[in-house]
Amino acid sequence: MAEPLHPPTHEEHQRLADQYAEIAAIAGGLAHEIKNPLSTIGLNMELLAEDFADAVTPRDRRALAKIQLVQRECARLQGILDDFLNFAKVRRLHLEPTDLNAEVERMLEFFQPTADDSRIEAIRYLDPNLPQVLLDRESFQAVLLNLALNAQQAMRDGGQLLLRTRAIPGGVALDIIDTGPGMDEKTLSHVFEAFYSTKPGGSGLGLPTARKIVEAHGGRMHVESELGRGTLFTIALPTPRRLEGAPPAPPIHVAPQK
Repeated sequence: MAEPLHPPTHEEHQRLADQYAEIAAIAGGLAHEIKNPLSTIGLNMELLAEDFADAVTPRDRRALAKIQLVQRECARLQGILDDFLNFAKVRRLHLEPTDLNAEVERMLEFFQPTADDSRIEAIRYLDPNLPQVLLDRESFQAVLLNLALNAQQAMRDGGQLLLRTRAIPGGVALDIIDTGPGMDEKTLSHVFEAFYSTKPGGSGLGLPTARKIVEAHGGRMHVESELGRGTLFTIALPTPRRLEGAPPAPPIHVAPQK
């Protein structure tokens, strides 16, 4: 059984922010120091590509191919750095009472064209009696979209994406289930590790960042998967204290259901 999950207090949020502020500043400064020469390399490669744009001789064509390879690698490194900066930064959340079901519907409205193109059927089982939770809507939307896009990429031949909300002791839960190929035990054990990715060109920072955002809300993210049966991500969020000074909400025990 998971450890009890209580709504974070203002003091707890401040302690976590102070704890990560210094390391985030160092990491961000290092990333920016890398970005500056990388931008210079990219600019010079662009100028070289223009010089060889009308390559005719085999030698010039080989040179142009090498230049284009460096350009692609520069673009890939730029993407990794951007993802890392997003992962490392300390988040100041603007929390407000929010209907979780409405946020799910908002994400699905944006995701629907992608689902249609990928032959994915989005299925909803949304509990109409859910209590509100405190969310930073924009950062939480990024979490939902990341999970939906991961599911879409896993279901290469189409499938079903099921989203289910439910009440749990001390809070609410959102299950996101896909009918993709699932993950083996090795992949599952590393899925929240930074820079671990099974996707070509992936930075491996999407899921660690998503979990970081959920934990900043006082919640938890849990994953279950089985080869040939698909993957289940569960986000558990605490319901807020009703009144300042009132007894804390009951602890959340995360028990994902398939």
